[in-house]
Amino acid sequence: MGNTLYCTAFLGVEVVANGSLQHVVTTVKDALNDRDLTQLLIFDDSTGKPIDVDFRGKTDDVLQRLEAQFGDSSGLEVSQQPARRVGRPKLGVVSGEVTLLPRHWEWLKSQPGGASVTLRKLIDEARHAGEQQSTIRASQETTYNFMTAMAGDFHQYEEALRALYAADMDRFYHFIDDWAPDIRNHVKRLAAHAFPKENL
Repeated sequence: MGNTLYCTAFLGVEVVANGSLQHVVTTVKDALNDRDLTQLLIFDDSTGKPIDVDFRGKTDDVLQRLEAQFGDSSGLEVSQQPARRVGRPKLGVVSGEVTLLPRHWEWLKSQPGGASVTLRKLIDEARHAGEQQSTIRASQETTYNFMTAMAGDFHQYEEALRALYAADMDRFYHFIDDWAPDIRNHVKRLAAHAFPKENL
């Protein structure tokens, strides 16, 4: 398959395969009987959501159906980076007008490097903080999707969810500590970026 979609397969509360979708499907198709395959759940590691796989027929038949289902999907996010030219990249500095109060200009002028350097640093810091928040939200959502599907009736599930969205890592780990090991470990992996870096 041209695009790589990473996933994890569970039979009950145990992991039976993980890796690329093609690898997982091939592994479980060869290892499990038809009855087990009907009870198998495969989760997309990037979203925490289950993937519907039709296991009828031979392995090649299953993979062909998956190729048709996912092969051209933009959701698989193949990076389309433009080709870089050899040599030193241009900074691409663009001038523009900034309107500030006198006290803002005074403070900017007193900073090392002057107003332009200080403004660029402040903007980069704000962008970085925004990116971190986006990463945290995405990880929380992925973890929530998987927890809801696989641990919704587990002990302290709701308390764990509240700790997840409160970004309280210690309480979160405490509440999931007695869950089935493979479920707990997968939840921790999905939640790896769900907490601010200063908590890690």
